Amino acid sequence: MFQNHLLVAIIVFSLAYVALVSEKMNRVVVSMLGAILMVVFQVIPQDEAFTYIDFDTLGVLIGMMIIVNILKETGFFQYVAIKTAKFANGEPWKIIVAFAIITALFSAFLANVTTVLLITPVMLVITDTLRVNPIPFLVPQILVANIGGTATLIGDPPNIMIAGAAGFGFMDFIINLAPVVIIIFVVTIAIFKILYGKVLEVDDRNRKKILEFDENKTIRDKGLLIKCLIVLALTILGFITHDLLNLQSATVALFGATLLLAISGVDAEEIILETEWTTILFFVGLFIMVGALEEVGVIEFLAQRMVSLTKGNIFITVMIILWVSAIASSFLDNIPFVATMIPLIKNLGVISGMNTVPLWWALSLGACLGGSGTLIGASSNIVIASILEKNGHKLGFVEYMKVGFPLMIVSIIISTIYLVVIYI
Repeated sequence: MFQNHLLVAIIVFSLAYVALVSEKMNRVVVSMLGAILMVVFQVIPQDEAFTYIDFDTLGVLIGMMIIVNILKETGFFQYVAIKTAKFANGEPWKIIVAFAIITALFSAFLANVTTVLLITPVMLVITDTLRVNPIPFLVPQILVANIGGTATLIGDPPNIMIAGAAGFGFMDFIINLAPVVIIIFVVTIAIFKILYGKVLEVDDRNRKKILEFDENKTIRDKGLLIKCLIVLALTILGFITHDLLNLQSATVALFGATLLLAISGVDAEEIILETEWTTILFFVGLFIMVGALEEVGVIEFLAQRMVSLTKGNIFITVMIILWVSAIASSFLDNIPFVATMIPLIKNLGVISGMNTVPLWWALSLGACLGGSGTLIGASSNIVIASILEKNGHKLGFVEYMKVGFPLMIVSIIISTIYLVVIYI
């Protein structure tokens, strides 16, 4: 019977992964179908399946989605974007750098997908006004969104998952990843300066039109904006101090979301319905599928094989996790990849006795930064490409990859040096 369960688990998970990569089916349907089949074929009992769901990850995602959904109603993102363009005096290269900084910061403390979804349309208005090709302005946004999201616990879903599995707090990510993220950001911008710095020229009349924009008109509800910013600040403070307060990250995020719903005066039902429940269900199914693989021993077997391959050498193990995560995350959705790697790293620690802390940081850096390699590597990439296409600008897969993949490799080389110097 065990052999049958093992075979079913491998077949179901493999088919689900192929379906996710091919994108022929809705990923939520694939994830939930895979999870249900694991239970139907009794690979994992239903009550045990639920124990594998990481509710801390889900709580953080739901809480932050609600806060951002209310914040975007105020016009805050459009205000910041226009203010930034005016601060750059309408000069193309300064606009690219200023927007890169804003996008990286927003991506670190809010979802990077939400950041690019709200910033990109404003960037297109600015490039239309300047009468320039928007692609040199938006390709940097793709990379810095992924770079910024790497720096914090809440910046990118893989980090939320890793934090829940490894027991890391908000400040652990800031202390261990923010330094290398800043270096990667600076190097990336310097390379873009070489690529685009001398080719961006605009007519002074068009540049002055940017200075005529009135950012104050974008604020739809000043009172609500103040409430949102206060609650967001309290929530981030809660993330920073949650270890001292003995609270889980999910508790902090959900408290912030509930508090804002209570004081904002918005239609709570409408805001909750806007939450990306498809993403939440995708995670639920994924956790159960990976839990089934753990249940039948597949993850433990893979961990044993990796220990045999690396002979328990921490340097080799870190390098394999970092580079495989980066390359895989360039072409595959990094969320299912990280979901599979988490129990593998846990088992590696148990089997070999090695310190797993560097392995977690290698996984985070590889999975989050690797998403910049291709247009399908991360959700934020797809969002920007889709908005460009809707506005008559085609960013091709190969066209982007010529820039994105080499820059991703540069970021992973920097990460390699950082991990070796600091941890190995």
